[in-house]
Amino acid sequence: MGDIGLVLGNPAAPKRPQIPSRMQSKKPSRAAAGDRGMRMALELILGSRNYSSWSFRPWLAMAAAGIAFEETVLPIYTPGAREKILEYSPSGKVPVLIDGAVRVWESLAIIEYAAEKFPSADLWPQHREARAHARSVAHEMHGGFLPLRRHCPMNMRRTPGAIALPGDVLSAVARIDEIWTDCRARYGGPFLFGAFGAADAMYAPVVSRFHTYSVAVGPIARAYMDAVMALPAWSAWRARAVEESWVLPEFEIA
Repeated sequence: MGDIGLVLGNPAAPKRPQIPSRMQSKKPSRAAAGDRGMRMALELILGSRNYSSWSFRPWLAMAAAGIAFEETVLPIYTPGAREKILEYSPSGKVPVLIDGAVRVWESLAIIEYAAEKFPSADLWPQHREARAHARSVAHEMHGGFLPLRRHCPMNMRRTPGAIALPGDVLSAVARIDEIWTDCRARYGGPFLFGAFGAADAMYAPVVSRFHTYSVAVGPIARAYMDAVMALPAWSAWRARAVEESWVLPEFEIA
């Protein structure tokens, strides 16, 4: 599923993500030390929390790492929406990160930018071999698994329940299960490369999809899903997603 958003009426004033205080206090040193004002200058432009998997990825990466930023939701798929988004992003899509004069659009590019700006956040593994592996699986997610994305759109509001999955989707599920199981076995968990990082953020919407559509995976992959869904940042995003009243019928799968 591509980058999506919804009509939210007038765009809200920028807001700081509301993360439970226990998460903020657990890892205060992961974001770069000092220059708090510079960190708060970051603004992340989002689409719908319920549906926009591409908005979810950089939001979760930055929030879980303790990187402070403001957030704004823009109306999308309505008259004039593309023109409004083009004020922030030349792609005409969300998400986009604003850092002063810098504009970074596209989810993985935003995560890479955050990793460079805040190296102590450890969004990528420190060891070169593990970092190469993490980037490989992150990019595999970024450019692949289209049948899964199309057949099982992210929808955090949907009551979990299984749907029939065609063969190409089952093949994607099997490959993702293989990736998660292999990474957990190699790096010890609880996330793909030990601590939560960029690769986990890229797969977080898949965790949501598997949960929403009751997709069967092996026990190690299931344990990985449980670890991701236990993140305070996940709970903070989901709480706001399920409160949204806006509906895109094409992404409401019975």
